[in-house]
Amino acid sequence: MINLKINGISVSVPEGTTILQAAKIANVEIPTLCYLGGVNCAGSCRMCVVEATGARGLVAACVYPVTEGMEVQTNTAKCRRSRKMTLELLLSSHKKKCLSCARSANCELQRLSREYSADEDKFEAEKPNTPLDTSSPFLIRDNDKCINCRRCVAACKNLQSVEAIGAIGRGYAVHIGSALERPTIESPCVGCGQCIVACPTGALIEKSNESAVWSAISDPDKKVVFFTAPSVRATLGEEFGYEVGTNVEGKMVAAIRRLGDVGVFNMDVTADLTILEEASELIDRIVNKKPMPMFTSCCPGWIKFMEHNYPDMLANLSTCKSPQQMFGAILKTYYCEKNGIDPKDLFVVSVIPCTAKKFEVTRGEFDYDVDVALTTRELARMIRTAGIDFTSLPEEKFDDPFKIATGGGAIFGATGGVMEAALRTAAHMLDGKFEVVDFPEVRGTAPIKEATYKVAGVTVKVAVASGLANARRVVESIRSGEKKYDFVEIMACPGGCINGGGQPLLPDSIRNWTDLETIRARALYDFDKAADIRSSHDSPVVKMLYEEYFDKPNSHKAHEVLHTSYTPRNKY
Repeated sequence: MINLKINGISVSVPEGTTILQAAKIANVEIPTLCYLGGVNCAGSCRMCVVEATGARGLVAACVYPVTEGMEVQTNTAKCRRSRKMTLELLLSSHKKKCLSCARSANCELQRLSREYSADEDKFEAEKPNTPLDTSSPFLIRDNDKCINCRRCVAACKNLQSVEAIGAIGRGYAVHIGSALERPTIESPCVGCGQCIVACPTGALIEKSNESAVWSAISDPDKKVVFFTAPSVRATLGEEFGYEVGTNVEGKMVAAIRRLGDVGVFNMDVTADLTILEEASELIDRIVNKKPMPMFTSCCPGWIKFMEHNYPDMLANLSTCKSPQQMFGAILKTYYCEKNGIDPKDLFVVSVIPCTAKKFEVTRGEFDYDVDVALTTRELARMIRTAGIDFTSLPEEKFDDPFKIATGGGAIFGATGGVMEAALRTAAHMLDGKFEVVDFPEVRGTAPIKEATYKVAGVTVKVAVASGLANARRVVESIRSGEKKYDFVEIMACPGGCINGGGQPLLPDSIRNWTDLETIRARALYDFDKAADIRSSHDSPVVKMLYEEYFDKPNSHKAHEVLHTSYTPRNKY
């Protein structure tokens, strides 16, 4: 252990600890900008500079290791002057359109500038006028708001191994972009949105579809229906001051209902439906010796990653549509037929934790069954725009006929959740007396998890990975023959959908020191534990859908409506 003092406070920390980490233990806050815990630690922005004995001049606390007997001062006049000048230099060439910026009041640069009373006009610099990159259906890049912190680059490279963006040029001319200055849509970007949640400013934001939804709600010829993804109930509350991991399902339903004359359905229903189709497909593959292992297909970022990087393994992907696209397909077929609605008059809105879902709704394979995908953040903005006091809302239920779902559907939002839900149902299909519903081996936020189960004489070896860098490790181990699995769950975002690119943007003071993945996931597992029905095959809504429309899992009708195919794409 290393003993030191920070602002006169004695603290003991393990060898190798940085000053920034030691300060947190001592309950001393040091401002950061380029630093993002677990993603980027470069010491380049110089916002975290401190004075420390044994050091020559100011040092970056995020990278500087502590030493025995060190005394650190974090708030001297010299530190404050340096930080203020850093901010004023950044502001000199920054597009200061804060009032109309999507990140206004939730921007790290804005917050620090206010705290340090930075003068935005202190230094004169050439004002760039870079065109917006709006080429993709899921994000907008505005380099005139970029501060070159490289957090987005680190997220794309270190977390996702995609490397769709990087630094281009040198010196003052350096900027962030895709290879050969190509637009985002022509890059291998998978749309996961981890760059957006990493960005401290408004340089990267999701492409908003709010106006299209408002227009549909106002159109007397349109019937508008919303459905919400499993993880949104565990994160939406953060937008309205609730503690991280608070389940606000009832208030979420009430808020959406008050946006206008709309239906509000539960996407957990098609999470359950996905499980029936996927588990049946897995058993069919095992019995009939089809391409193995089978990969899950509910994450569109992962699907696009495979299409770019491993087109030779697309046959290993489950043919099941994602829960989002299954719901859209059911609404435009079964629901419209049953209620005498022309599918063209039904406007379908999904509320999702993910920006890749915005790309997914544009894929021609899905016949545009979902009209608009809104992120958790976009829904929160619509609620605020409508003047709804979220905290005072009553708890309300989803609408029939898509109201009731299972605990297995709810845990879809956490890494390992799809696997656990599928195992519950696959085990039941193999052995009707199998009653185990908890599979703790595949829970938790470990990057890669493995487990082996034996049911009715069948041995099934499974793996779970979240974050595309970890997914790449799993795929490469399979290709090399090092690993052999029967079933593999992949989620593009670290921790799964609860940490998706469309989730609430929390300040660095929370993100850097809080295990968001675990806390948010706990809300879903608590929901599952308390659920009356925990296994997808016991869902009354799913049973109704098969009885009235699909006959049985993997039937011809089910394949027409609920299954899909994939498209090889260029890697660069």
